[in-house]
Amino acid sequence: MNSTRIRVAAAVSGLAAVGAVSFAAVPATAAPAAPATPKGVIQTSHLSIAAASKAAQAALDAAGKAGQHVSVAVVDRDGNTIVTLRGDGAGPQSYSSAQEKAFTAVSWNAKTSELVGRLQQAPTLKDIDGTLFLAGAVPVTAGGAPIAAVGVAGAPSGAQDEAFAQAGVDALGK
Repeated sequence: MNSTRIRVAAAVSGLAAVGAVSFAAVPATAAPAAPATPKGVIQTSHLSIAAASKAAQAALDAAGKAGQHVSVAVVDRDGNTIVTLRGDGAGPQSYSSAQEKAFTAVSWNAKTSELVGRLQQAPTLKDIDGTLFLAGAVPVTAGGAPIAAVGVAGAPSGAQDEAFAQAGVDALGK
């Protein structure tokens, strides 16, 4: 029985010594190297669903305080809808209009109220599918590049829609 204990103790101490040598060979401060980004890969920033929801709700709340019934859409850099909220009493056209305004703003990285003026120089811009050149959408930028947009539709004027969209964008900084 003693010989079994001695053999087990010897094996354990031998393994411990091997482990200590192996461990000592690896520097304790070395962090694993980050994999290199492959050529041709472009990294972009995106708005999280939580941030998109926050912006949409802030825009809807601003409209509600003004007594307006609107729809709000937040789209990503590619124009894909992240969040859409149709406010109580919002007109049926407001839902798709908010999405199209947001798509337009992110596509040209400009408020749609500014883009309306560009139609005078290039009237065929309005023929691009999914766009709507009416005031009411504001882009969200990171590092000067558009990453999303907030679009609002349903108020009596585009200026009001845009003010509500701006409230949504402003909420992202809070």
